[in-house]
Amino acid sequence: MEGRVVGLSRSTGGVPKLPVARATVGLNGMEGDRQRNRKYHGGPDRALCLYSAELIEALAREGHPISPGATGENVTLVGIDWRLVQPGTVLALGAVRVEVTAFTWPCKTIMGAFADGDFTRISEKVHPGWSRVYARVLTGGDLCVGDPCAIVTSADGG
Repeated sequence: MEGRVVGLSRSTGGVPKLPVARATVGLNGMEGDRQRNRKYHGGPDRALCLYSAELIEALAREGHPISPGATGENVTLVGIDWRLVQPGTVLALGAVRVEVTAFTWPCKTIMGAFADGDFTRISEKVHPGWSRVYARVLTGGDLCVGDPCAIVTSADGG
């Protein structure tokens, strides 16, 4: 299944992350992107945060004021079966290769993206299948909005 990158977002710390058309991605993440709390965000195993455009759209239809980057994701993808994006999944994002390392744990800093402030709406434990994911960068490079993306290897090795 092939999709595409529909959003790239970064910030100098905190959320929302703001859109950019292109970015250089290295082992420590997106150039120019910073996290406010490095204890829980960033580092090689949490170099990028990925999310599904289809889930963002579904949340918006529920009435949430969410948009790409609002919950801290760096890369927004469309056309990928998000149920297959699990820890261990390898994705090709243009020339960049990443491996999903974990589901993210939402925190109160993203509550503004939810009509009722309930940021657990995208918690994997509370609402399985709705979480953003963290990824380590296996191969860095330049990434642009519009680049193709695909699952290279699923978490189960397929």
